[in-house]
Amino acid sequence: MLSYALIFLIIALIAAALGFGGIAGAFAGIAKIIFFIFLVLLVISVIMHLVR
Repeated sequence: MLSYALIFLIIALIAAALGFGGIAGAFAGIAKIIFFIFLVLLVISVIMHLVR
C-alpha cells in the first residue's frame, strides 16, 4: 500500500512539472489518503504484535 502512495506521489510530481494543476492536486490527495491509511494499519499491526 505504501508503494501505491509513492506511485501516486510520483505521478503528482510529474503532472505538476508539466503544468497539469488539477490532475496533480488530485493525485497528491490520493497519495495522502493512501499514506495515512498505511500509517493507521502500521500502528494497528505494531500494537497487535506487542499484545501477543
